[in-house]
Amino acid sequence: MKILHLDSNHQLLINQLNDLGYTNHENYTASKEDILKIIHQYDGFIIRSRFSIDKQFIDAATNLKFIGRVGAGLENIDCAYAESKGITLIAAPEGNRNAVGEHSLAMLLSLFNKLNKADQEVRDGKWLREDNRGLELDGKTVGLIGYGNMGKAFAKKLRGFDVDVLCYDLKPNLEDANAKQVSLEELQQKADVLSLHTPETGSTIGMVNQTFIHSFKKVFWLINTARGKSVVTSDLVSALKSKKILGAGLDVLEYEKASFENLFTKDNMPEAFKYLIQSRNVLLSPHVAGWTIESKEKLAQTIVDKIKAKFC
Repeated sequence: MKILHLDSNHQLLINQLNDLGYTNHENYTASKEDILKIIHQYDGFIIRSRFSIDKQFIDAATNLKFIGRVGAGLENIDCAYAESKGITLIAAPEGNRNAVGEHSLAMLLSLFNKLNKADQEVRDGKWLREDNRGLELDGKTVGLIGYGNMGKAFAKKLRGFDVDVLCYDLKPNLEDANAKQVSLEELQQKADVLSLHTPETGSTIGMVNQTFIHSFKKVFWLINTARGKSVVTSDLVSALKSKKILGAGLDVLEYEKASFENLFTKDNMPEAFKYLIQSRNVLLSPHVAGWTIESKEKLAQTIVDKIKAKFC
């Protein structure tokens, strides 16, 4: 079986697939148009987020048996059409769930303790102790929307704190020892912190909008390590200004390109984003919650293991 690798990944991915007897070709620079001309030669290909896999691409891949995405989600693939062609879709949310859980907790604790603000002030020669008095996580209620691999990983990290963890998910019976599953309405009534762990779907795009935000009984903190388009940034900014949202930790942004690799130049920077980068109660990172040294290896290993289980 011939496999085309369209993004670079941990070397173990190719090494172990070679050991299994597969032929591996690497092409990390050709355009989508050029790949279209050769994709019919391959039984499988492995990608991260270099470009979208649409109907045209799938139709050109006449021998395709599987698509492997070295990441948690499959939103850059026309999954329904691929599956209608009998193509197996392989993702690896198990590979970076621990990293996402740790990053979510790091963002929350940093916001509560004003670490990014305090750090910059000390570097600027300011010693403002009272202005940097923090909050403790103990005694708070943390609400998670989405209780799959990522939500469960974050809930596990919260076990060392005296907190109530609530989760809401479209799938029933996901409750475990780390989180109580509740309705969205109950979560919105009780949460002091909201953390998003949802995929990008039609129902999650624009989910956190003005109406959604004002459905929360309390003022709250927002953590988003899921997908940027779940949050309407202009509505988030309005809520930050009114203090309905006390602070936000954003690893992902509404403005991200499909490749997750770029944002925009200063010449076309949205006004809402200008506000975020100037706010001391907003913590930003460049879609790296699942992007650790360890997760790079674990993601690759997960893809190999799933290919092996399905095709060997």
